Amino acid sequence: MTPFEDSDTSSLESADESSPIFDPADRTATLRKRTAKDSSSRSSSATSISTLHVNEEEVKKEESMADKMTREEIEHDLAKYPSLDARTQGEIVTKYRMLHECMKAQGLYDCNYTAYAIEIARYTFLFSMMLLTLHWGWYSVSGLFLGAFWHQLVFTAHDAGHMGITHGYHTDTVIGIIIADFLGGLSIGWWKRNHNVHHIVTNSPEHDPDIEHMPFFAISHRFLESLRSTYYERIMTYDFFARFVIPYQPYLYYPILLLGRFNLYRLSWEYLILGLGPKKGPAWWHRWLEIAGQVFFWTWFGYGIVYKSIPSASGRFAFIMISHMVTMPLHVQITLSHFAMSTADLGVAESFPQRMLRTTMDVDCPQWLDFFHGGLQFQAIHHLYPRMPRHNLRQAQKMVQEFCAEVGIPYALYGFVDGNKEVIGRLGDVAKQARILAECQKTIAESGDFGHHH
Repeated sequence: MTPFEDSDTSSLESADESSPIFDPADRTATLRKRTAKDSSSRSSSATSISTLHVNEEEVKKEESMADKMTREEIEHDLAKYPSLDARTQGEIVTKYRMLHECMKAQGLYDCNYTAYAIEIARYTFLFSMMLLTLHWGWYSVSGLFLGAFWHQLVFTAHDAGHMGITHGYHTDTVIGIIIADFLGGLSIGWWKRNHNVHHIVTNSPEHDPDIEHMPFFAISHRFLESLRSTYYERIMTYDFFARFVIPYQPYLYYPILLLGRFNLYRLSWEYLILGLGPKKGPAWWHRWLEIAGQVFFWTWFGYGIVYKSIPSASGRFAFIMISHMVTMPLHVQITLSHFAMSTADLGVAESFPQRMLRTTMDVDCPQWLDFFHGGLQFQAIHHLYPRMPRHNLRQAQKMVQEFCAEVGIPYALYGFVDGNKEVIGRLGDVAKQARILAECQKTIAESGDFGHHH
């Protein structure tokens, strides 16, 4: 659940210059193919462009600067990760499935309901403190407790959305609706629709809605080419506003995330009002239960607390802003796992486990801090086994690390601070590319030379 998904305020017209995604298949596909010949060593599997079935020099002559950067990213990943030949990827899949069976045998898919009892006690404490401090007239402190309550609730809503609590579709969906809609004012249906796509095409600039945040954030140079989102079915135009914001995105990252929850309301209402969820089948009634949850939420929160319990406009403003801004760490935790990781597309030859580990990082933290991260610190493991209850993810981590070492896939693990540095670094790299692009466009405009430039 990322804060500024579908935030494209730009026009729908596509850019004049084509994106490498929409170039002729015989051109772009060659950047992603590897020789089918099985490599005898890891070093030979690192070779890529030189073994393509095209004339390398002709491709390089014709490619634009963006195409060149795309090719270099693909080459980097091809050298860093196991070969894409069928034998290598087949062995990875076989061992991945063996690991899955081993985890099932060890009971890692069994939910720890005692852990949820502790979670409920924590939620009750935070909500009670919110009401108590509200009664005392400490509106800012009350807002802080409510924000912490929402922050913690999301983790269990995430579990329910993945059927990780009871493993029953309707039961976990109802749990998710109660938590997300009735208590948090957010649509679990919208989140599931968005999040399921994210799990399938993780970190794909044109497909994954969790990294499509134009015009506020761009984590790949390809967003500077006005990509078309297959999820939102529109062009994410790199327009005037985006050209102004993106060069400063490393500095705007945290301030924008402070306001992220407000945008989640908009996305939730859009999903429910437009009826974007299931209209037939076993889930047809979920939308109506969610709408009832929204009415309930805005009754107790909007009317009962903000309007009736806080007498002054300044008190209401402080309560609303603090309660929403306190949830900012959640948005950092979500984006942290993917923003700094690869966005290169290695094609259909790449196995599912390799793609998940190539596009996702885990966050290293002591066990006593697990309650704060809510399982999001084990995103790589979660992407490999989405329905595993989060309280078992730490136990699964060592097994996944051993699997990675065995198959030769790097396991990305950073501390929380270092992970943030990686994200800011990635945002800074794309911001620099945006400034260079702007300078080139300015030079061309001033010189009047509108010929073919790379």
